[in-house]
Amino acid sequence: MADVPNLPDNPQDDMEAYVGLARQDAEEQARARGWTTVRSLPPGAMITMEFLAGRLNFEVKDGTVHRTWQG
Repeated sequence: MADVPNLPDNPQDDMEAYVGLARQDAEEQARARGWTTVRSLPPGAMITMEFLAGRLNFEVKDGTVHRTWQG
């Protein structure tokens, strides 16, 4: 069996702090807080389920973040 690679830690951040922000403001804030990948998606978007350390996902409706999750 192969060794599990050392994955980078996600930034220590409050996921709920992004809810209600405009998409662009939320993306800029997330990058400033150390997230290496920031992905904005419309509600109900089809996405793959692989986990990517350092990625923050936003569900954006009408230009505003409604939900956030890591990976």
